[in-house]
Amino acid sequence: MSEPLIRRINREQMCWRAVDVEQLIGEDHAARAIWELVGRLDLTGFYEGIECSEEEGGRPAFDPRLLISLWIYAYSQGIGSAREVARRCEWEPALQWLTGLEAVNYHTLASFRVQHRMELDEVFTQVLGLMSAEGLITLEQVVQDGTKIKAQASGDSFQGESRIRKHLERARQRVREMGEPDQELPGRVEQARRRSRRERQERLEQALDELQKLRPHKPWARISVTEPEARKMRQADGGVAPNYNVQISADAAHSLIVDVKVTQAGNDSQQLLPALQRIEARMGRKPRQMLADAGYTNRNNIEAMSESGVDYVGSLRKGGDEKDCTGTGRFTTEVFVYDPEHDRYVCPGDKHLRYEGRHKQKSGTVFYRYEAPAKDCQNCPLKPQCCPGNQHRGRGLLRSEESNAMIEFRRKMAAPEAQRQYRQRSRVIEFCHAWIKSKLGIRQFHLRGVAKVQMEMLWACLTFNFQQWIRLRKLQSAPAAA
Repeated sequence: MSEPLIRRINREQMCWRAVDVEQLIGEDHAARAIWELVGRLDLTGFYEGIECSEEEGGRPAFDPRLLISLWIYAYSQGIGSAREVARRCEWEPALQWLTGLEAVNYHTLASFRVQHRMELDEVFTQVLGLMSAEGLITLEQVVQDGTKIKAQASGDSFQGESRIRKHLERARQRVREMGEPDQELPGRVEQARRRSRRERQERLEQALDELQKLRPHKPWARISVTEPEARKMRQADGGVAPNYNVQISADAAHSLIVDVKVTQAGNDSQQLLPALQRIEARMGRKPRQMLADAGYTNRNNIEAMSESGVDYVGSLRKGGDEKDCTGTGRFTTEVFVYDPEHDRYVCPGDKHLRYEGRHKQKSGTVFYRYEAPAKDCQNCPLKPQCCPGNQHRGRGLLRSEESNAMIEFRRKMAAPEAQRQYRQRSRVIEFCHAWIKSKLGIRQFHLRGVAKVQMEMLWACLTFNFQQWIRLRKLQSAPAAA
């Protein structure tokens, strides 16, 4: 029996092939929708920065519409590396369709991502305006929350002032050894080496500046020498790592992001009012209602939201404001009668709890402390029901002083309707966080420094809104097609 004739695979051969670019992706592909939606935006600011022109000549620049579309599509696929985007432009059908089979180098992509901050912010605002016009954003309810995203810096890069100064002196010495900056350089390798030394000196100088900012609050603070603006923050698992605190505001109607801000703050307590101001500046009006968790709910924020006319729904931290100081008392504070004339409390045993001092919690609530003399409590027959654990002190309690805004907030949050509204918080904002980290792959930033990290979050949130916009348009068109 003769051997069968089989066409062998030859992967070493080179070949020419005609490619119909329009057939690379389907009609309903996300890349087409991204290209269409970007085309609806006013990109004048991006084009104004292009120096070459038909009159003056020069190498033609890449179309900003193309570069924006490339980055939005790349982030939608979880790609945050400029080199990886450039590599995929050579073989991935969607990127080939966007570029028209043209090659885009990674340096162009990397530079474009961190430039044009004002223009990108304007594009983000335009997208919100278009979605508002379509009724997808209402600002009836806006949910605020922060999430920690890892910085590029490692924990080992954090050092104290003395070591930073030693490294800085060596870096300056190496820069001086290079000679004058404008002298002729022997080659590209030497140019890169000199640029690296100058950048290291700049990072160390910036590290000292950041250290001085923290010195009044943290005398023994340490700063990263590779990313001075990163801060060590506590993680959800209890660990500590270099992070940035990303504040996201999402409209509850369709979980669309209306504002994003990267901060160095370790907690969220001071971030609510700035977020409200940014939303008003971006959208031209305030939200009717804002929802946030206990990290934002303090006296200052509650009063500020009340003054601004925005209905605030939040969660207070567990634990009452009026409580016994020992933690072992059986009598609650309700059985003690306050005597305003003498500023004292009268206990069920007709003994007096005198004013001992005041203190202020982080929430802004002021507490006044009252305590009975130890001799009055030790011989009192009601001690087993009042303060059985007190061996050397008398019974104590706290009286809180709250503003009208706090009183009204507590009354409102005790109602079932406010509790029902608050339960919507996690459904809206946790979806945004999970999508950005899992789908877009932003668990650790690809860039360094607050300014560049802010740019990356703008790209990520713009991509998120584009994806949800495309999904909602399909849902709206489905009933019409049916």
